[in-house]
Amino acid sequence: MSKKLSLLVLWFGVVPFILSIASVFTMNFDTDYSLIAALLPLAAGGLLAGFLANRKPVDRNNSGTHLAVFLFPLAYTALLWAVFMLISGGFYGANAWLYYSIFHIAMGPLYFFAMFMGEGRLFLWAPLAYELFFVMGMFLAILIKKARPALKMKQVVSILTVFVLAIGTGAAVQWHRSKTVLPSYGFKYGGGYSSTDLTPYEVTNPDNKLPKLKEQSTFTIAKPADMPVLDGAEAAYPVYSAFANAAFENITQVMESREVVAFTNTIYAYERLLSGEIDIYFGAVPSKEQQEMAKLQGKELVMTPIGKEAFVFFVNPKNPVNDLQVSEIKGIYSGKIKEWSKLGGKNDRIIAFQRPKSSGSQTLLEKIMGDTKIMEPLKEDVPEGMGGIIEQVADYRNYDNSIGFSFRFFATGMNPNPDIKLLAINGIEPSPENISSSKYPFTATLYAITLKDNHKPAIQPFLHWMQGPQGQEIVEKVGYIRIDK
Repeated sequence: MSKKLSLLVLWFGVVPFILSIASVFTMNFDTDYSLIAALLPLAAGGLLAGFLANRKPVDRNNSGTHLAVFLFPLAYTALLWAVFMLISGGFYGANAWLYYSIFHIAMGPLYFFAMFMGEGRLFLWAPLAYELFFVMGMFLAILIKKARPALKMKQVVSILTVFVLAIGTGAAVQWHRSKTVLPSYGFKYGGGYSSTDLTPYEVTNPDNKLPKLKEQSTFTIAKPADMPVLDGAEAAYPVYSAFANAAFENITQVMESREVVAFTNTIYAYERLLSGEIDIYFGAVPSKEQQEMAKLQGKELVMTPIGKEAFVFFVNPKNPVNDLQVSEIKGIYSGKIKEWSKLGGKNDRIIAFQRPKSSGSQTLLEKIMGDTKIMEPLKEDVPEGMGGIIEQVADYRNYDNSIGFSFRFFATGMNPNPDIKLLAINGIEPSPENISSSKYPFTATLYAITLKDNHKPAIQPFLHWMQGPQGQEIVEKVGYIRIDK
């Protein structure tokens, strides 16, 4: 018994520990393919270790037990993984996986970096790669020796049965989770706040594509201290950046010492408005939660309309559905309509993407849904700084059976995607004419929102200028619909 235990400690403790350290280096060498890079030393090392462990002749009567000992780690890994998949619900960011690492201490160095990089798949595949290739090396040695072992079939079958059932159980948990959670698709821009490169709209970018006025601006602010600090929604960034570019004198130099044009997205920008960090927030109507937040803080919002926009739903161009009724939108996002075939499309499951709570577009969806409860959104596992994985609402993926929503300008102008198709609602297209006349059912208003108790002298004339001819000229040139049409 002690000999078998010493063999297990050597081949499934010491050796994989050394290989896991090697995997840390290969994993960090190629971060684009970190999973494969991490598994290569384990697979190669496992193959060699399996061969070396069985290169010496073994008493044929004990050879079956010898092989069963080396098959046992496969069942152990699979069973342990299945148990922790059930405990965590398949979420690799759960604290439970720290305890899993203790039970697989040989992979400790690799697991530490795997958690740091958000590569939870290694919890299973790291030990499994070593163990599977160990078995392959073991049988390779047997073939070369041409010595047929006396297999104890009951032991082998029992181990393999546990392995298959455990892998099946863990895979079932993962499959169930895949219905509501997708792999990471994190934001690349704006410090993680934005899904779109906002550089073309930055006032500090000498090659920006912000629209210019036909004539000199009739309203300007010369002193940096008098300039209202602007922030807002991603889709509104080009508008308020263009306002500042036209009305704030020497804006590029001002931005070197004071950030008067900021972007932290809808949720954080609104919180900054209430805390007094910014003076004007640009976006759609605040959510119920955001309005309640203002009320609890004793803040009164002043909402100044500065433009019109369409809230649009879109699908992949391959989807034969071109038009949806408002009732069908409610059916999709409540989870009552689950198949495109019910709407004249293909016999595919509807993958309905949402946006984070209190974002501008999610707030408008809630307004459309009214009292109809919205189903749980699709989520994704996203690597988090300094280790771990967080769950967040999944960004839109343009699968053949997807549906998503956004603002028209964001989807077609600011972040143009030729591979999506805007849907008509109740038979009405989201065209500029239908938005201007409010004929399109989901016509939205873009607001400049301030606090009533903010008495900075430049705010009111700045808002008045936004609603005037030059402000509306900028709104239209950016890609929104002017309010004075």
